Amino acid sequence: RNPEKSTTLSSHFLCVLLLPPFPSRATSTPHIILRNFDEEQNMSVNAVSAKCPFLARVPASFLGHAGPSLNMYGQRCPVMARMFHRAAPGGFNRAPLTKTLSLEKFYRSVHALPRMSGAGGLSKCPFRAAVQSQRLHTAAPASQTSPAVSEGNKAVVSAQLKQEVLPREGVCGVKRATKDGNCECAAQGLQPVGKCPFRWSKFVKDTVTETVQRTIGPSISPAVPLSDGGKLDYETFFGDKIEAKRRDNSYRTFRVMARQARQFPRANHYPDPGMEYDEGQKVTVWCSNDYMGMSKHPAVVKATINVIEENGVGAGGTRNISGTSYHHVQLEKEVAKLHRKEAGLIFSSCYVANDATLTTLGKMLPDCVYFSDAANHNSMVIGMRHSLAKKEIFHHNDPDHLETLLKKYDKNQAKIVAFESVYSMSGNISPIKEICKVARKYNALTFIDEVHAVGLYGEHGAGVGEREGLMDQLDIVSGTLGKAFGVAGGYIVGSEKLVDMVRSYADGFIFTTAMPPMQAAAARRSIQILASEEGRELRQKHQASVANLRRLLKEARLPALPSPSHIVPLHVSIVVASLWELCVLSVMRYVYMYVIISG
Repeated sequence: RNPEKSTTLSSHFLCVLLLPPFPSRATSTPHIILRNFDEEQNMSVNAVSAKCPFLARVPASFLGHAGPSLNMYGQRCPVMARMFHRAAPGGFNRAPLTKTLSLEKFYRSVHALPRMSGAGGLSKCPFRAAVQSQRLHTAAPASQTSPAVSEGNKAVVSAQLKQEVLPREGVCGVKRATKDGNCECAAQGLQPVGKCPFRWSKFVKDTVTETVQRTIGPSISPAVPLSDGGKLDYETFFGDKIEAKRRDNSYRTFRVMARQARQFPRANHYPDPGMEYDEGQKVTVWCSNDYMGMSKHPAVVKATINVIEENGVGAGGTRNISGTSYHHVQLEKEVAKLHRKEAGLIFSSCYVANDATLTTLGKMLPDCVYFSDAANHNSMVIGMRHSLAKKEIFHHNDPDHLETLLKKYDKNQAKIVAFESVYSMSGNISPIKEICKVARKYNALTFIDEVHAVGLYGEHGAGVGEREGLMDQLDIVSGTLGKAFGVAGGYIVGSEKLVDMVRSYADGFIFTTAMPPMQAAAARRSIQILASEEGRELRQKHQASVANLRRLLKEARLPALPSPSHIVPLHVSIVVASLWELCVLSVMRYVYMYVIISG
């Protein structure tokens, strides 16, 4: 499968055996490791295979049929498992290890150790245990064994090993087992056959762990500290992680608020959570995403109360079982209508909507490649990562760089371009038209996150895509119900078949309790209001407020950065340690805002 190397089935198995059991990466990484062995250690495939005492004994045709099973059992081998742990301590996202681990040195180290005696060795062999019902473990009496050191290994095996007696092939004559299910072969003076690590790994001395560590690298200290009793001290570990957040000033302490529906954007602040409700300090909230106060709109509140009285406060189950209500279906029709798409699907949040949708698309589309804007939200990044699909990152709002990356792939390969319309940290608006044009040119789907745009832009509040007249160019749109619409939840819209596939396969949708019906009814009513003439008036007032704020900041000579959206970034040049003090000071001045540490 590797066009650059002609590999045999046996060499392919060798690579799989040496890999950690990480899903979906074993189809590409083994060939990379083979190439590294060939280039850096100048070892041919046959030479590498000869180093393994098991691979040297079996024909390639056997490995061609049994490779997957051997890979599975190999991961349970006590010796190989240690190597797996040392080879990839950082998880499957790390680059393949090419120099730290030497297969030749590894086997040289293990082969040079004398075996243990006693009944504990053979009975603990994971390979023997895995196939115990088939009685595949063979052994020979020690008196019948003879040296079996290959010519290729004589130069590297220690004198101690040369003096040892290595067993030859034989058949175990003991068919009985002890009461605990362990084989009696070792107790009868029998030894495991040959040099297969599955059979003799537990016969080596206890020092094998230290020897292997010295061979492949320095010993790694436990990530979790040990208590005086030798147990893992999890609480200390958790405390250290919290202190690390405190040291870099990223630890967050929640400010307790009670927003006032009749006095938007006012709220009561409670420095002490034990305070009575009416003792709260009056503040003005400057950091809310409820941009136009729809959470307190009388019609939205009324719709919520009506459904609570009629249907209660909970959905009663997942959407697949008993949790799909009339109000869910109506809300999904409403969001599809808003974006002029065939279908919609609602989620518990837009974070879940992005994660679940991108994960599902990347898994379902064969050989899918994601093209992600460098400034995309964490929910999109995590969704693409969970899909295990390949990802290319193009420069922020740079269609030219996007095209450069797209050119690298066949036009007939599945591709998705994922980006946002309004970026929350900078206030930038993406060049939707140019990005869509490039995506269409290379047969790529477009996925746009309109979270900070829905309700605020466009004639009906459908976002920047509607304002620019590009809604038909967007294949998948995600939006939130928790910002301009003032409620909570998220959604996607697209073609009927695409949405139905996500509905049928997305774990984030299937395995969770459905949105409360009252929430769905409130969100639907809010969308209807913002799509009406009243909504257009609210958007005009909101934009006027944004312009006024920019003017006042400029007059005060504060470093407010220009942006084409309603988001006004204000970069504060201040010592990091003072950021939390700034938040506290703002509350003392009856203004609540939150400082975000970025970069």
